[in-house]
Amino acid sequence: MSDNIDNYTATDKIIAKVTAWLSAIIVSLLLIFGIIYLWNYFRFEETNDAQVQEYITPLVTRVSGYISQIRYEENQQVKKGDTLVIIDKSQYELQQDESQQALLNAKSQIDVLVSTIRTNMESAAVVKTQISAARAKLTRENQEFARYSKLYEAESATKQQLENVKAALDVATADYNSSLANYQAALSRVEDFRKQKAGLTAEIRQRESLVAGANLELSYTVITAPYNGKMGKKTIQIGQYIQANQSLAFIVNEDAGKWVIANFKETQVGQMRIGQDVRIEADAFPDQIFHGRIQSLSPATGSSFSILPPDNSTGNFVKVVQRIPVRINIINDNSKTNALESGMNVVVKVKK
Repeated sequence: MSDNIDNYTATDKIIAKVTAWLSAIIVSLLLIFGIIYLWNYFRFEETNDAQVQEYITPLVTRVSGYISQIRYEENQQVKKGDTLVIIDKSQYELQQDESQQALLNAKSQIDVLVSTIRTNMESAAVVKTQISAARAKLTRENQEFARYSKLYEAESATKQQLENVKAALDVATADYNSSLANYQAALSRVEDFRKQKAGLTAEIRQRESLVAGANLELSYTVITAPYNGKMGKKTIQIGQYIQANQSLAFIVNEDAGKWVIANFKETQVGQMRIGQDVRIEADAFPDQIFHGRIQSLSPATGSSFSILPPDNSTGNFVKVVQRIPVRINIINDNSKTNALESGMNVVVKVKK
């Protein structure tokens, strides 16, 4: 009986020691965690309402047509200028050819018109020389008529001679007036052709604009990456008809960098300043610390920017702590930040 009591007592002592040690360890751990929590509480402002952000841009087609080629895969890394989608360009090549032919036709017409203007100017120059000859003849006939008039008055010439000289003068006057009229007509024709040239020149400019527009639309059939990035989900297929301004895919802009939007409570942002250092812990990489700096604080709470902002004056007021979005630039090198993807949850800590 005494042996059983001694054994029971020894076992009870062992259990008591183990229990005491476990209790001490648990209390120590709780104390350590409590100290760490209090240290972080008094040293940092912290929030887990934070996500990694990047610019995600939709690729939009500017022309309609059938997709002939797709040169990317989902989640593929692409470089700026890489061809992503090609739209069937047969229709746009026809429009381009038609506009170019119309431009060539207009240019050929203006070449003919320029040649016609040159010919009429040469004709006007010939008529102008004829005016000089007619003027000289008219002057000579005027002198001859004046001389015969005096001779007739002195009865040294017959009336028939005077009438013949007068007829020659009338002919010379008519020739001179005809030359003047022909010269003015030639100048008028040149002016008319010049006006036609001005109108045709304006038409050529219009045709050139149409050619440029056709070339531009043809270039839009090839859709390229606007910057270095990573493609999102592929939602299009070869042979699919797409409309102008339709979104084809989304690309994540890696050139613009990454940042974090942390939504701190309004009671936490009182001492935050632009340029303040920030510690970032990503849920996906719990053993890795990222560093950042506060770039800006939102000028209003998140609810104020919502489609239907709350109106406390309606009488349904319930005080709710509001959150202020804070933009934080990640300052780690690319080898580390590349691991972060847009939308990932992170925990942000800012020193008080």
